[in-house]
Amino acid sequence: MTGPDYSYEQAALARGATRVAGVDEVGRGPLAGPVTAAAVVLDPDNIPPGMNDSKVLSAKKREALYDVILAVADVSIAHASVEEIDDLNILRASHLAMERAVAGLKTAPDHLLIDGNMIPRGLTGSTEAVIKGDAKSLSISAASIVAKICRDRIMWDLAQQFPGYGWETNAGYPSKSHREALQNLGVTPHHRRSFKPVHNILYQE
Repeated sequence: MTGPDYSYEQAALARGATRVAGVDEVGRGPLAGPVTAAAVVLDPDNIPPGMNDSKVLSAKKREALYDVILAVADVSIAHASVEEIDDLNILRASHLAMERAVAGLKTAPDHLLIDGNMIPRGLTGSTEAVIKGDAKSLSISAASIVAKICRDRIMWDLAQQFPGYGWETNAGYPSKSHREALQNLGVTPHHRRSFKPVHNILYQE
């Protein structure tokens, strides 16, 4: 399988866009922690080699690319909190994080490539949803790498404050050890109360 390329961006540039941003989020599935989004505008003349969907890259490769992307691209990272996830629902919260990431770019983009099949309602203007975009578009791939590294670091920090849940390795996802820790250690302030495994522990008879 070939990796992502710059064809989506080139098509937008050919239509008159001057700054194309890729947008992706990470952290919809975990039971704990924020959802994190990134928006990245790559320099067409200085694209880091070796980018791909963050899920298929090794941790070492992601870390190396993270530093390079931050050095050569316009990057914005944003989050939606556990409270916002519980108040809004995870889909709307992930879209909110995406909207915040786009708003945080140094210069506003004039075309957006959004990973997935839905465009967040707060993102108006020239916007394009790309299913499996992190494996197709280099800008979305860059955003997926940045968002994952940033969120993994947040969860590692939280794991030091709340040991026993394995967040330093499971990043808050519902691994067997994480679910067992929920039963044995209880619910932390960083758990998503609207998610069924957490809700069931809080409100079990």
